[in-house]
Amino acid sequence: MKPFLLLATRAEDVPADEEYALFLRYTGLDERELVRVRLEAGPMPHFDLDDYSGIFVGGGPFNASDPEHAKSAVQHRVEAEFRRLLDDVVARDFPFLGACYGVGTLGVHQGAVIDRTYTEPISVVPVTLTGAGASDPLLAGFPSRFEAFVGHKEAITALPASATLLASSPACPVQMFRVGTNVYATQFHPELDLDGIVTRIHAYAGYGYFAPHELDTTLAAVRRAPVSHPSRMLRTFVERYGV
Repeated sequence: MKPFLLLATRAEDVPADEEYALFLRYTGLDERELVRVRLEAGPMPHFDLDDYSGIFVGGGPFNASDPEHAKSAVQHRVEAEFRRLLDDVVARDFPFLGACYGVGTLGVHQGAVIDRTYTEPISVVPVTLTGAGASDPLLAGFPSRFEAFVGHKEAITALPASATLLASSPACPVQMFRVGTNVYATQFHPELDLDGIVTRIHAYAGYGYFAPHELDTTLAAVRRAPVSHPSRMLRTFVERYGV
């Protein structure tokens, strides 16, 4: 089988390494089969998509809706690199699954409106499939409503005509969408388990996701309900696209 790519942007080693470990666990791949590239550490290499089965994108600290003057040089570089990559990915309908930051990258590329209207605090939320989501093969076997981990400062307010809405939550209308047949993005985190999100809560405590006095409340919020379904889509993605 050709390997898959994981494109990551987390600069902090502990959550970055745990993110990779979680993708390995829930895809069922080993380190030879899931090649990680940390884009915050250096320029995106040139990829011949014919050498890979598909692409995953992890979450990260970048927000597409940040004012241009507030973005770092690294963020500007990464955004430009994703634009070029997605030109090829979308044109070829190449297998792609972006988790959280995937909404920012793929959404911007397709012309979605992304702003701070539908932010969600770090928590567990109920996600409901649309009719298109219920019939999508990546979500085969999912219940019509399931719990998922979220935590984001921006979200899509309006999807472009090129996108198909697959899932929503009460406070965020776009939780998952598809472009073409094989290009996906989720606002929720399919790679996370409880230990993983607790690690991120501590790692990003000073990043504005919650106030310092809200640490215990935030930890309680992610324990509100068990989360078991989202990670299944990672294994399904590999089973569907591994070649």
